[in-house]
Amino acid sequence: MRGRGRAAALLVVLGAVLSVLLGTGTAQAAGYRYWSFWEGSGSGWAYATQGPSMVRPDDGSVQGFRFAVSADSEDAAKPRRSPDFAKICADTPAKDGTKRVALVIDPGTAADAPQGETPPPPRTACAQVPKDASSAEALASVAKPLRYGSDALLCAISGYPVAGCGEQVSGTTGTESGRATASAPTSASDSGGSGGGPSAGVLFGVGAVLLLGIAAVAQARRRRG
Repeated sequence: MRGRGRAAALLVVLGAVLSVLLGTGTAQAAGYRYWSFWEGSGSGWAYATQGPSMVRPDDGSVQGFRFAVSADSEDAAKPRRSPDFAKICADTPAKDGTKRVALVIDPGTAADAPQGETPPPPRTACAQVPKDASSAEALASVAKPLRYGSDALLCAISGYPVAGCGEQVSGTTGTESGRATASAPTSASDSGGSGGGPSAGVLFGVGAVLLLGIAAVAQARRRRG
């Protein structure tokens, strides 16, 4: 009886640990609502490793901006239009002393919009700017007004959204808390990783408890037999 009691107690502990882990995974299922920055090529979209104010694209480049809720660069939503420079800048001839940068601006879906706001439709534009212009300057030439946070995080393009900047959004409740920084959404390491689940050490501990529970049950059965 004593062996069976120990086994039962260990299994109860295991159940409690698993419940905590499941609860932790749910609590961490959150992201940030922000404009992500992308660089286009023939193979599609790649998450930019630098902010738009740091990138100085070449003539013929395609840059993308997508508004959505995402935890980090690995799960960030890409612009929903292809990076087709020839199509976007078809009506903008080359001009000496300037460069052409094709822009894809995707305000995202209603599910990602702040409460009370409706995202405008996606659009494209061909910015013709000085050769030394940054991606941010190219965007400003075709999509004013822009709004930036005090930490240089891009908050709004063409006035959308009206308010807010990098708010943390719960994946389960839809509530908002905290605020992203200019660098927080750019990589998994900055935002605490992409998994959002328990660490390897915790999983190892759960496995140890499970093995102990199995061993205790087996021992109780041997004694009873």
